[in-house]
Amino acid sequence: MTMRRTALITGASSGIGYELTKRFASDEFDLVLVARNVERLEQVATEMRERYGATVTVLPKDQAEPAAADEIAAALAARGIDVDALVNNAGFNVYGPFHDTDGERELAMLQVNIVALTRLTKLLLPAMVRRGSGRILNIGSTGSFAPGPFDAVYCASKAYVLSFSEAIAEELEGTGVTVTALCPGATRTRFAERAGMTATPMFSGRVAEASDVAAIGYRALMDGRRVVVPGLANALLAFSVRLSPRRLVASIGRRMLVTEGGAA
Repeated sequence: MTMRRTALITGASSGIGYELTKRFASDEFDLVLVARNVERLEQVATEMRERYGATVTVLPKDQAEPAAADEIAAALAARGIDVDALVNNAGFNVYGPFHDTDGERELAMLQVNIVALTRLTKLLLPAMVRRGSGRILNIGSTGSFAPGPFDAVYCASKAYVLSFSEAIAEELEGTGVTVTALCPGATRTRFAERAGMTATPMFSGRVAEASDVAAIGYRALMDGRRVVVPGLANALLAFSVRLSPRRLVASIGRRMLVTEGGAA
């Protein structure tokens, strides 16, 4: 009898996180689902149990709270759950000119996008290394590769995710644990609506489906790839950014992120 594996997915209630939840469940993983929305989490858990026969643990947590990662790890320990795959998907955006945006909300964003991701990885990674197996998927962005005017803090936070992921992936070479950074471009989720970005050129053109992004990310994770950028245009953009002058990159970013009226 094959031992079932367990995947922990943050931000599992919608968007890419929800689509990744289905990918893991269909591949016979049991699940630990983390998000703020208790009602939606329970709905997703019921779907995964009935559709895929997965054992599902629901942990309603707001990762903007500093203690969230430690509370998640404590809950896992109390239940005797070992995590074989960690998906750090939770995140959000604060969009607009930096001098006008809500500073407290930006601090909460940094807590979710950077601190909680780092802390949860710190808490769960040692056991993976001891077992000699494990997979970590961190959700970055095409914004990981370049400064984003009107999206300055968000893009900076995603640059951290990419750099952190690549660095620990190299550290873990030969341990049996892999780290993958999934860096999607504009994707059809509630992300842009919540951030007030639907009118920007980035989200006004071709937008990827969350299910397609999740499929690409899942395959890359299982293949042990370090970085994956879904979509040829996005991949070419990410590559060209590394060869272009930084001032030019910022200028292009401004044109992609500024609304038609010229203000965020």
